[in-house]
Amino acid sequence: MRYADLPPLATLRVLEAAVRLGSFTAAADELGRTQSAVSHQIKELELRLGCPLFERRGRGVVATAEGERLAEAVIGGLGRIHHAFDALRRERRADRVVVSALPGFVVKWLFPRLVRFDERHPAIEVDVMASGRRSELVAGEADLAIRYGSGSYPGLGSTLLLGERMAPACAPRLARQLREPADLAAMTLLHDDLPTGEGVGVGWARWLAAVGLGGLEPAHNRRFGQSNMVIDAAVEGVGVALGRSPLVAGDIRGGRLVVPFGPALATGLAYHIVGVERVLERPAVCAFIDWLVEEARAEPAPEVILAPNGLAPAGAQSL
Repeated sequence: MRYADLPPLATLRVLEAAVRLGSFTAAADELGRTQSAVSHQIKELELRLGCPLFERRGRGVVATAEGERLAEAVIGGLGRIHHAFDALRRERRADRVVVSALPGFVVKWLFPRLVRFDERHPAIEVDVMASGRRSELVAGEADLAIRYGSGSYPGLGSTLLLGERMAPACAPRLARQLREPADLAAMTLLHDDLPTGEGVGVGWARWLAAVGLGGLEPAHNRRFGQSNMVIDAAVEGVGVALGRSPLVAGDIRGGRLVVPFGPALATGLAYHIVGVERVLERPAVCAFIDWLVEEARAEPAPEVILAPNGLAPAGAQSL
């Protein structure tokens, strides 16, 4: 077969888009071209074949039998090219894992532990994306993600990684002024945005209502776009954060934060390992997941992390 006789791949992509969308204008928008350029390429293709590929109807177009036949062949060919390209890309990435997670989790939980994975698996390269878009997994930009939510991720594999509770957390010098929850009225409360999409109340309003202080007005409120910024502000003594156990554990262990009082409430949300099933089966990805689960199992229970004075409250149950 003489492949030189075939039209350019770019022209065939124009044909496929025009057939699928039923419009030269829509095809031009999708491919980033002008409508006249699309019309010109289709005209050249029709002259080359000696038959019409479209019928013009009003503002749109409808493919002829010949147009449909050629478009089906283009789709099949592009599909095989994509499959081969994807397979080659996965082979080249066999010893590379790309993980996506929200910035707060990356900074406060993953980064401090990642050196232990590197020591155990020096041949596996781990890249981290600090974001939370589902499209990263579907498009193959990330191999797995650590997502914060209820665990409902349709079409994706999901494994529970870490449960969570929340309680006030602040710098030790501020804790000396906090003997009971009502004392929060004299403080600056620190808030973060939680992009869970779950409709679950995770924040000061819920915690204060649970302790009978739903109407409490603090001296000040300060809001941040990321959880790690809230925690760092609390460490600096800017105010009191509502600490979520996986994110504040390191600073509590290091003595930079303390929990002045409870209760440590279950949020109803957790961190999950999420990904496309076939990608999760790759050996390097499996090794990374196994390590994540091992690290999570070594973590104290959420209520122990958030216990005032480092003592677990009587009758506490893990999330």
